[in-house]
Amino acid sequence: MTKITVQSRQYTFYFAVMTVLNGRRTFAILFVLTVSSVFIFCEYLIYFPVILQCSWPETKHMGRGKNVQTLNALFLSDTHLLGAISGHWFDKLRREWQMERAFQTALWLLRPEVVFILGDIFDEGKCSSAKDWEDDVRRFQQIFRHPNNTELVVLTGNHDIGFHYEMNWEKLQRFEKVFNANSARIITKKGVNFLLVNSVAMEGDGCPICHAVENELFWLSEALNCSMQSELKKEHCCDTAQFSSTPPIILQHYPLYRTSDSNCTGQDAAPAEKRHLQFTEQYDVLSQEATHKLLWWFQPRLILSGHTHSACEVIHGNKYLEVSVPSFSWRNRNNPSFILGTFSSADFLLSKCFLPEESSVIAIYCATGMAVPLLVLLQFYLFKGSPQFTSALV
Repeated sequence: MTKITVQSRQYTFYFAVMTVLNGRRTFAILFVLTVSSVFIFCEYLIYFPVILQCSWPETKHMGRGKNVQTLNALFLSDTHLLGAISGHWFDKLRREWQMERAFQTALWLLRPEVVFILGDIFDEGKCSSAKDWEDDVRRFQQIFRHPNNTELVVLTGNHDIGFHYEMNWEKLQRFEKVFNANSARIITKKGVNFLLVNSVAMEGDGCPICHAVENELFWLSEALNCSMQSELKKEHCCDTAQFSSTPPIILQHYPLYRTSDSNCTGQDAAPAEKRHLQFTEQYDVLSQEATHKLLWWFQPRLILSGHTHSACEVIHGNKYLEVSVPSFSWRNRNNPSFILGTFSSADFLLSKCFLPEESSVIAIYCATGMAVPLLVLLQFYLFKGSPQFTSALV
């Protein structure tokens, strides 16, 4: 009888121990799966449901039914890839991963025909050494890799080659060599003229780079004017380049002149406390003189710019619409975004696509970080206080 009782207690103890071990094993598996799922969602999957809410503007009012060609173009700005001087490794990793996943997800879901980046690609391009420049370029090419059927067009910003007083031919040429860019050029896609301007060189003080850019812009304006004239008036245009006969869309880094962002609205506009700060000409925005030249020479149907890191819509002279594109990086905004544009030779439509907010991702991580220790303590308490386990040990 005593032998049977001892064996029964041994089996009970064994069963209790196995129950605890199996419970802990199951809990460990669930713990790992939960933490892994949260990490995968925040670092990879979250971009899909957010960007899936975006779409190209409706084209039913642009004559698509009349065989009018349309172009889908994506615009982003101010990526500010951190450099070797002031860029902390974790900050680089975090921001660049966010931009890479956002950009690659947008390409996969939206399939733009052309992508324009409106300057300030790098944060330290104005002062980076040759070695650091090569490393920055390599990382850019990894983050913004794209298929052959999508063209990537990059514009110059003040952080890429320096402000006017820092800019020189060496910095400008190494940028233009890598990105196959020019300081003033027109590219035409499906009958749509895009005028790309190195706005850093629009200082108007006659510096060699500024002089060369303004001369090129003047000749481009002449060529565009000739392209839009009737055949009877083109006698003096025989030596000029020919473009689509439609007003251009100006793309540049600096915004055209405006006094402040006081009239800007929307969830991605500048914070309320900063909207009334006065802009400095030739630093925050182009000068009034440079703005007048561009509008007079080209009479564009749209201007897209960056630099301020915030969104804004301005109508210059009650005629020319300018849209400022916010920064694409979490380093500059909690809610980055980009612009989707559908263009024809006669019309255009724009829509905005927001990325996940960094604060939301941090909140998910914080909630998980608080919940997991509580679950561990609860699990430990339940097994420790289990009557069956306690009686078995006794």
